[in-house]
Amino acid sequence: MSSADLSPENAGSTQDMHQAADSERRPGSTIQHNSSSSNGVVALEKGETPLQQQSRTGIYVPTDVVISTEGKSALAVNTAMEELLRREDRDGDGLITVDDCGPKSFLLEPLTHDGTQAIEIKGTYYLANLLQELFLAQKKGEEYLEVDLGRVTEDPVDRLQRLIETSWWDKLKRNIDSSGIAVAARDPKTCKTVESRPRIYVPHGAPLQHAYYSKLAQEMPDMKLDVQWLPEGDITAEFIRSLNDKPGLLALEMVENDSNRRKELIGLPFIVPGGRFNELYNWDSCFCATAMIDTHPRVVESILRHFIFEIKHYGKILNANRSYYLGRAQPPFLTDLALKNYRATKQEPGSKDLLKLAILAAMKEYYSYWMTAPRYDEDTGLTRYRPIGIGIPPEVESTGFDHILEPYAEKHNMTMTDIGQAYTNGRIQDPELDIFFLHDRALRESGHDTSNRFVGVCADLATIDLNCLLYRYETDIAEAIRTIFEDGLQVPADFCAPGQAVDHFESSAVWDCAAKRRKGSIDMYLWNEEKGLYFDYNSATEKQTEYETVTSLWALWSGVASQHQAALLVEKGLPKFECIGGLSSNTENSRGPVNAANPQKQWDYPNGWAPHQILAWDGLKKYGYQEEAERLAYRWLHMITRVFVDYNGTVVEKYDVTQLKSPHRVVAEYGNQGLNFKYAPEEGFGWTNASYLHGLSLLGLDARHALGQGAPYEVYAKGIQGT
Repeated sequence: MSSADLSPENAGSTQDMHQAADSERRPGSTIQHNSSSSNGVVALEKGETPLQQQSRTGIYVPTDVVISTEGKSALAVNTAMEELLRREDRDGDGLITVDDCGPKSFLLEPLTHDGTQAIEIKGTYYLANLLQELFLAQKKGEEYLEVDLGRVTEDPVDRLQRLIETSWWDKLKRNIDSSGIAVAARDPKTCKTVESRPRIYVPHGAPLQHAYYSKLAQEMPDMKLDVQWLPEGDITAEFIRSLNDKPGLLALEMVENDSNRRKELIGLPFIVPGGRFNELYNWDSCFCATAMIDTHPRVVESILRHFIFEIKHYGKILNANRSYYLGRAQPPFLTDLALKNYRATKQEPGSKDLLKLAILAAMKEYYSYWMTAPRYDEDTGLTRYRPIGIGIPPEVESTGFDHILEPYAEKHNMTMTDIGQAYTNGRIQDPELDIFFLHDRALRESGHDTSNRFVGVCADLATIDLNCLLYRYETDIAEAIRTIFEDGLQVPADFCAPGQAVDHFESSAVWDCAAKRRKGSIDMYLWNEEKGLYFDYNSATEKQTEYETVTSLWALWSGVASQHQAALLVEKGLPKFECIGGLSSNTENSRGPVNAANPQKQWDYPNGWAPHQILAWDGLKKYGYQEEAERLAYRWLHMITRVFVDYNGTVVEKYDVTQLKSPHRVVAEYGNQGLNFKYAPEEGFGWTNASYLHGLSLLGLDARHALGQGAPYEVYAKGIQGT
């Protein structure tokens, strides 16, 4: 009987992609396929049993292997998994990573002596894949697992893409009906401080939903579901505050389903970011949905319908559908998603009708939220993030504002908990705290919570981000009306903003003019010719800020930059943010020194985030900077792939893009999402998953091959230049 070496080095052309670019990357990632004792493999002597070999050589040979009827090696799942973890998971975290100092070797040995080869799996990546396959079999209740060597040795790029498209998206799906409300209602952000009873708030314009949930509460009394109406009319900051002690979900769109000749409502699916988040987020969902159009079209359609429902009933696409987000939006991407979905599905029935609803909803949100006071600044013609609210955001960790509240606690001789409650409830009033939390709510609406760029100032800033997005709303709506709706779109009552006539018509010319005006304001107040960057404008000080932000590149994605401005952005701006792992959110100089008074924040240098990468890639491509777009995409994907390989399939919310050794270990106020798993990753993180798929779509086969080999960009680029 011989032992088998299935290493990347010896397995032939189908395994060549797995060779490491450097010896540190995947030390000894091999599966043995030869009969010699090379690479530390000791073959069984004739007639020798695995236990006899272990006694003779000191090398562990698992005895929990059987031969399937097809002659393939199979493992007894539970004992194999226990032994694999005992040998390889030296820090006890349920993972096999490069940080573990185990033998990095596991021998799969048949118990019969019929010439079947023994198989030695070696190296962090392959062993972690074996652990993942064992765990997934265990979850299915399988007693034995036929070892699929194709899965164990799978190219990491192929494996990650497969997991995202065929498994992780489904794990991130939620719905709010009898089949899913118990999961969606869980809120780790608030359950430690308030009553955690599941609760749902329903707008008055959705009586069918209220009836459905009321019936569900009666039929499932053990759930203790609390069903509440929202008040008619405007939602006030005082009302939102009154819900702090009884937070809950906000109802989303439902549709009738004919089941067993019985009509009943079902909740449409949506995607959550992952980690501690179980609700529908605005801009997270847009990035995820864009990457899911080809593989999960029904989910994308459902997300669009949820957004339309939110605008009809809540006046805007919410930060997320929780009660404490009622006063707050997030960066608006609806028109972009709606048009992308339409272009991909326009041959299907109902596609144009869905686009029409989305454009009508976007116009209502634009007029009634983004273009009204206090968000819209008439002096500049630009828009600011400025949501309503009172007190401390209840979703923030209890210690999140200790550094702000500490002097007030000392002043009033209160504990940190008491001062926070007293301020939020209005028993203690302080204008300075009011101003601080006005800006804090604005930075959370911006999606960049938190960043030094916005602390103490966000509500006064006409940001380059938001105004690029609204410019894109204006140009997208103009394009849709002109090219799809014959240059006239009638607006029914449900989608009229206050003061608009019911059934009036919108034309493309109105939106073209709005875009032209906003571009003029962006050029006047936000563009800096000397520095080749866009900057935020402070409407209180009437000055342009000096904070260097990667969202300056959103001007390319939105199309608001001229060719001249684009050239300066690429020449002067881009180098400020480009790092070994992609784009950082801002510059080290703008962030400033990190210390007790200025702790590291998650949206600041050196951290990079998926949405910034995606918008930069697409913007650069739009202006003809294909090489720069592909280089940045490769850097980001290489970093993600490297962590995926070295750390048991880990994919996280954000990365330290300045280093490749362990970029998933970030220093930030919220830590990192996507790390809380054992044995096998089951969801990754929403928009990081999306960025990986989108990045692959921009790169050719050579780049994909190099990513699978673990080649850094410089190695890949050198190889391309040499061909």
